[in-house]
Amino acid sequence: MTSLPKLGIDVAKKTFRVALHHNGKVRHKQFPNMPAGFTELAQWLEKQGVPHVHACLEATGSYSDALSRFLYEAGHTVSLVNPARIKAFAQSRLIRTKNDKLDADLIARYCEEAKPEAWTPPQPAVVELQALVRHLESLIETRQQLRNRLTDGPQIEPVLASLRKLIEQIDAEIGEVEQQIEQHINQNPNLKQQADLIDSIIGLGPKTAAKLLGEIPQLTTYKRVEQLVAYAGLNPKERQSGTSIKGQSRISKTGNSRVRKALYMPAVVAMKHNPIIRNFAEKLEARGLCKLAIVTAVMRKLLHIVFGVLKTGKIFDPDYGVTA
Repeated sequence: MTSLPKLGIDVAKKTFRVALHHNGKVRHKQFPNMPAGFTELAQWLEKQGVPHVHACLEATGSYSDALSRFLYEAGHTVSLVNPARIKAFAQSRLIRTKNDKLDADLIARYCEEAKPEAWTPPQPAVVELQALVRHLESLIETRQQLRNRLTDGPQIEPVLASLRKLIEQIDAEIGEVEQQIEQHINQNPNLKQQADLIDSIIGLGPKTAAKLLGEIPQLTTYKRVEQLVAYAGLNPKERQSGTSIKGQSRISKTGNSRVRKALYMPAVVAMKHNPIIRNFAEKLEARGLCKLAIVTAVMRKLLHIVFGVLKTGKIFDPDYGVTA
């Protein structure tokens, strides 16, 4: 991977800009962010005499997904990088100017120096599950907004009647999407097995299992639990310098916020009903940690347990726990 030409890609909604680092030279080019543009990129790389590159781009969801998969299927090495890492890389080099051309070059330089791990596309079943889970989340958020308008807006009956009608329609749609998620998991043996293992953990029900499996596409491929925790942004971030500066440790939040959101309420429930988590939380409370810090630590602990049951293939044992 280290000897390959580096291709930094800055992706936007309609276009993407590339910076090719090869043989001590940098070449720039812009393409439309659509299948025709992907083909143009492949032809351009061929003209540059580079049949195989290490392409690096920020993980920007729908904007980067199709291009990443195209490059992977074309035989290139692809790395999807958390945008926060690119930002930190730019700050470490005191780079203040920002435009698409410079961003693509910056990403290529990051690829050269950091040598990020190669990315493998998630299975189609996982891609579909993620789409369903995120659609469900969007529907629930919309319903809550409408409910808020019922109480916070003008109390005019025609408006209230319309809001109630919309909420009723969204309720029905939410129920239908929830059924689709359940059917999708049941029809895919791997997802079903993983969901059952996660569901066996007291505090994590089938809905949380679906969210975790959808939001962590490579959940079963992590080699170390620390990688999974970092993906969720639940790894501690210390603030300390010598003896003069020692701030309170916080979570990094440099990760998937949807995973953290999915774990928050299950963590609260697990603190009451899961004996292992309850004992863990009580020890933290005895050490003087505040409630929010305890809940955060419990979220991290739950990820350790998820990692353990999936790696061992054994359901959660509340008597002995899982060593991750």
